[in-house]
This record gives sequence, C-alpha cells and structure tokens, in this order.
Amino acid sequence: MMNRAAILTCVGCALFLGSLTAPAQEVAPPNAATPPRLGLIEGQVSFLRPGAQDWAPARMNTALAAGDSIYTGPASNAEFQIGKRGYVRVGESTQLQLTALEPDYLQIKVTAGEASLDLRELLPGHTVEVDTPNAAFTVEHVGYYRLNVDQTATTLITRRGGSATLAAADGQATRVNASEELVISGVDAATVQTYAAPDLDPWDRWNYSRTDALLDSMSVRYVPPDVYGAADLDHSGSWRTVPEYGPIWIPDAMPAGWAPYSSGHWLYDPVFGWTWVDDAPWGWAPYHYGRWVFTNGYWAWAPGPVVARPVYAPALVAWLGGVRISAGVGVGWVALGWGEPLVPWWGPRGFVGTPWWGGWGGPRIVNRSVVNTTTVNVTTINVRNITYVNTQVHNAVIATSSEELGHGAREYVRPSAEQLRDWHPAEHGIQVRPTASNLVPGEGRAAHPPQEIADRQVVALRAPHDPGPSLHAAGLAGPERAGPAPRVVALRPGAPVNQQGSARPVASAPEQHPAGLSAVERARPAPPPTFNDWRSRQASVEPRETAVARPAPTPLAAPNTQARAGQATHNEPASGANERRSLPGEPAMKLRPTHAENTTSGKGREAGAAPCKEHECR
Repeated sequence: MMNRAAILTCVGCALFLGSLTAPAQEVAPPNAATPPRLGLIEGQVSFLRPGAQDWAPARMNTALAAGDSIYTGPASNAEFQIGKRGYVRVGESTQLQLTALEPDYLQIKVTAGEASLDLRELLPGHTVEVDTPNAAFTVEHVGYYRLNVDQTATTLITRRGGSATLAAADGQATRVNASEELVISGVDAATVQTYAAPDLDPWDRWNYSRTDALLDSMSVRYVPPDVYGAADLDHSGSWRTVPEYGPIWIPDAMPAGWAPYSSGHWLYDPVFGWTWVDDAPWGWAPYHYGRWVFTNGYWAWAPGPVVARPVYAPALVAWLGGVRISAGVGVGWVALGWGEPLVPWWGPRGFVGTPWWGGWGGPRIVNRSVVNTTTVNVTTINVRNITYVNTQVHNAVIATSSEELGHGAREYVRPSAEQLRDWHPAEHGIQVRPTASNLVPGEGRAAHPPQEIADRQVVALRAPHDPGPSLHAAGLAGPERAGPAPRVVALRPGAPVNQQGSARPVASAPEQHPAGLSAVERARPAPPPTFNDWRSRQASVEPRETAVARPAPTPLAAPNTQARAGQATHNEPASGANERRSLPGEPAMKLRPTHAENTTSGKGREAGAAPCKEHECR
C-alpha cells in the first residue's frame, strides 16, 4: 500500500492534500448495457443508424445501439453477440432492427427473413423480445431459437430446452415448449399451429458449430468471460506473460510504425458518444477493455488481472489538445498505458471529465505513480496535468483536424515530436460535434431492403426506444425508423408466461480460469467458420453416393386421426415413434409430416411451410 510520502512524490498529479484521508468519491458510470458486437459479416450486409442519410456497408466490430438496422443480401449472413454466451445470427435476405437495448432487456424486430438466437447462458431476470409481423415472442430461457418470417406467416422452432411465449395482436398468449415448431399466420385473426421440431438443417448445424468454436477459446484464460471477441484473439496473435504486466497479447504481423487506434475510424454512438471501430477482425476486446503497453520494441495488449465485472468503454484513449498538424491545431488521441485512468467524454454530468478506472483490476497509476483510491479522492486529480506514458512512443499519437473528424475521416496523421511540443490533455475529452457521416461505419453504396419489407408493421409488447433526444443533443437530426411504428399490444390477464410459470432461469456457475500461464499451451485453433466455409468443409467430408438404383420407399402406415377427448384432432404415427402430445388446455400439436407423407400425398406441411428434404426427414 502506498504511504503518504510516496503519494506526495506524484508531482504532476496536483492532488488536493486536504482530501488524502477522505474516502474515494468515484462517480458511478451510466447504467447502460454492454452494446452488442457485430462479429461476422459474410456477403452483402448493410447497416443503418437513425439520423444517417442512407444505408451503408456494415463493418465488423461495430457496437450496435438501439435503433440500428441490419439488412443481409442473398447468400449473406451476419452475427452479433449479446452476452458472454449468447449470439444472434441473421440469414440471407433478412431485415433486423435493434429496437431497445437495456441492461436486462433486448428487443429485436424482424420483418422478413431468418434469424437464430443461440443462448448458451441467460442471466436471471434477462429477457429477449423478438417482434415479427404476426406476433411477438418473449424468450427468458437458455436454448436455441430459429425464426423464419415470410409474406404470410412466422415460424419459431425451439431446441435445447428453449421455450418462449407468443403474443398475438389480440393479446392472446401461447406457450412454445421445448423442441416445438410453431407457425402463426395472419394478424388480426391469427391462426396458430404447433408441430414437433424438425431435424436440424445445414444453417442450424452451422449455428451450433460456430458457437462451439467461439466458446472453445484459449484466450478466455486471460480475459473475463464477459469480454466479447476473445476467439478472434486466438488466431490473430499470441499470448505471453511478462513480470511487469502479467499476460499480454501480441498481434501478428503488424506493419512498421503501426500503433493502436490508427487503423479504423470513429463512429458516433447515441449512448457512448465517439466510439472506435477498428478494421482488424480481432479489434474489439483490445480497444474496449484493458490497456496497451509498448515493451521490448513492440506493442502488446494488457488486459490486466481478471475481474468479475469488466466494464465496456467506447475507447480507451486520452484525447489531446494543442497537437499541431499541417492544417493547424488538430485533435489527437493516444492509447492509455498500463494503469492510466480514462477521462470519460460520455455519460451524465459529474462523470464526464473525472478520472475513471471502471472495470480495471490492475494498479491505478497517474504520472508513473500508484494512486490508492481508498485514501485519495480521484475527483481532485487535475486532468490537465496528467502525462500519458505512450505519448513518448514514436508514432503512438494519432491526429486529424476537427473538421475531418466530424466528417467521418478514416485517414490520420502522425505528428512529429516538434508538433507534439505543446500538447496537453483535453479536460473533457473530445469536443468535436458529429455529423451524419459519423453515424455509419462504412463508406460506399449498400443494398436497401425491398420497400414492402421496410413498410411491414410488427407486433410488439413494448414501444421501442427512441434515440432521437440523444441525437438532437449532439446536433444531429432525429431518427428515421426502418418502417412504421409497431403495433403495441397488452397480454390478456392470466396468460401463461412460460413453461415454468413465473420462474426465472438460474445462471450457470462462473468459469474458472487458471492464472500465471507463461505462453500458449496448445495449437492455435482455426477461426470460427463462416457459413459458406462451413458448407465447403462439410461437402469435403461427406461420403459421395454411389450410382445404384434406390428402392422405392416403403409406405408408412396410415396416420391415426382419432381425436382424444378434450383435444383437437392431430396426426400420430401408428407406431407412436417421435410422438408429441399437447398439454391439457393447450392447442394440439401436430407431427411434422415425414418425407413419405409429403411424397405420397402430394401435399406439403400445413400453414404454407415447405416440404422437408429427404436428408432432413430421416
């Protein structure tokens, strides 16, 4: 523990001596949810943020906010992470919007296409609501959920113990049990049909495979489970342990003169303000958590000791004023060094401009001296007198003009030592007002969803979050929603909530990670597969069929159509195999017709669903 004399040696800290024995007065950060991370873009994926002028190409590592929309073109897929073990994936020709984002509540709108929720963990009290043109679905349990929305109906399939509640436009609630397929058609006079869940198709199997690969990451040994993007570190760099910083991660093959926060751009977030979006596939965790250190002639990311609750930051940089560039005095930034405080530029009054170590588990350092915040009031640290260690590293300071930054600049300059002679920390962070150019992560033309998709109204249980006030406060235009406002309904009294009534799921036990690992202890894993890559790999290992005559299928026994007392008529195979029965008081559930039934009767599944393929009906 630092004694009083050691603290006084921190000359540049300008501490108020009368506060040395007072308890720390750290201001709490805003109660905002960790934003979902856009972690996969395959094919043609477009992005739209309220206030932006038009759709733009999506970019990996974008932090999504309420109001953001994603549209995927043909043969395209996207993924965003919504928890340490939760992923939402979007299939081709799909429009999805994040309509609300709170610490314990996520609301998603899907107007067309297919999407999946692979939730390996869901904390108690956390809810995901998915709104579609035919109904709203509430998910409060771990499991796998597959959603398909077409022109007339919405289909939800639950797997791995997942269950949900369907709310129709009239307020009627229907329980969707585990391993079921529910099809709802119409809106005002909706019809609901229930079947046993069909076999997994290739897209489902890819979802399972990708989630398994993301969770089987060796980097989770060194970072908290709540830090997204750990799997991308596995195959883009290497871990080492050094005495001064503990575990550090070194990116592979960076160009000469590279420095953190130099290859990417600044995006304006309606909650967190200026947010860094890095171009590197691995560029999430090292830019929103931990610190960057320059050691032995190379840059390395130091996550610090593993903490129970890491805290997301839009960027971990110090904003610098007085940086001279060819256009005059510009705006500069530099990566924070080991233990240095972040001076927030977002959040409520009192939080902005106050040194903050939120989510940092290592020592707290100001001007190379440790600050003990149990005895020092951090609000008395003079931000303007802080000297940041990485400003002494060649090419570490990045700069541009305020005008260029406010118009979406993506190319920056590296000030010389002479140009940095008069730099000083910005007391309240960045003061550049954003424009519509700062609301989208990519440049160029992007695909638009068809107008009939964009104009579809959805059923919702809650009105979506309105990002307009925060955008107006930043001097931007109000939001332009992707389609009309939802049809908000209220559930009828006594409607079922879920399979366990009002019970909440229990969070799994926290993972334990060994400490003190000195180097990588196993072979570097391959990157998590994209869908097209996965299909190519599957095709290379599947046995080819020989050209032999295949006998005609044996007709199945006629289905038993005898109605049970108190229940609607439903199909059952005579053998009773794969039988699923409805619970008392619930609509009867039908078996998904087999391949033989589809081919012999000439009819597909009810409610407009396509017949199953031969390899899916085994």
